[in-house]
Amino acid sequence: MSDSDSGSGVGSGGGSVNGPVEKPRADVAVDEEGRFVVRVRLPLPASAHPRLLFQPRPAKGQPKDRAEETGRVVALEPAGQDQWRAVLEAAPALTEGRWDAYVLGMPGEERTPLLPGLRDLRALVSGAGDGRATPLAVRIPYATKDGRLAVRAWLRTTHAEAGRIVFAGHSMTVRARLFGARLGEGAAALLHRRGRDTVVRQLALRAEGGQDFSFTADYQDLLAERGQPGDGAAPAVWDVYVLPAAGASRIRVARLLDDVADRKTVFVYPAATLGGVTVRPYYTVDNDLAVDVALTPAG
Repeated sequence: MSDSDSGSGVGSGGGSVNGPVEKPRADVAVDEEGRFVVRVRLPLPASAHPRLLFQPRPAKGQPKDRAEETGRVVALEPAGQDQWRAVLEAAPALTEGRWDAYVLGMPGEERTPLLPGLRDLRALVSGAGDGRATPLAVRIPYATKDGRLAVRAWLRTTHAEAGRIVFAGHSMTVRARLFGARLGEGAAALLHRRGRDTVVRQLALRAEGGQDFSFTADYQDLLAERGQPGDGAAPAVWDVYVLPAAGASRIRVARLLDDVADRKTVFVYPAATLGGVTVRPYYTVDNDLAVDVALTPAG
């Protein structure tokens, strides 16, 4: 799959005619061990020493540090005429967040953003396999909205991987798998309402064998109760967790183990309407599972 860029004079082939010099474009293949094999077209002499930089994107309001101090730098080795290759090993893991990709060593450039080329992510589409090591380290290359190559990374000591969600009437049943923890006495699913006056709904959890489990959430339980106007009134967002055992720390339920970097606009689940309120599960910008409760628009 390839990504187009507007206003850059960049074509899909080896360069533009009578236009600006094409920015480097990278093909990325992810292997079963989690390594990134990156191939970049660079019209540089074989004696050059370009490098590949993955730079963590700072949070809003935080200053940008020098790339060499905070990023991950990998040497690009010659791999044919105007072709260069680098391997980003699975370890050490990237810290959780978004990482932008650049080339260092281009003539006259401090760093040059990489454009996305082909992305072979077949090794990521394996589901929630039993062989996943913990801490769970996930890295997915993707194209940003402005047409650059980036990597979405997660690093979690414990994780609950959401699987199939089944809808029936005004309820949803979520199947999931636990990583980095074991189900024990007192295990339950938890729905936490966002806000200062946090409200919690505890749901029965059904063990499905091994580390698999499921739970059913009745949407009616997320609505306001008579005599308790602050207890779940719309609008509200409920974040989904699992409590693996009594007294244990809660674990976020999310969907990370595939090739989708941003699920929020890709996976759209059906909404249910209950007496003027609309309830819809969705994935957040971090691919965490949540449930949105909103007033149904009039008309």
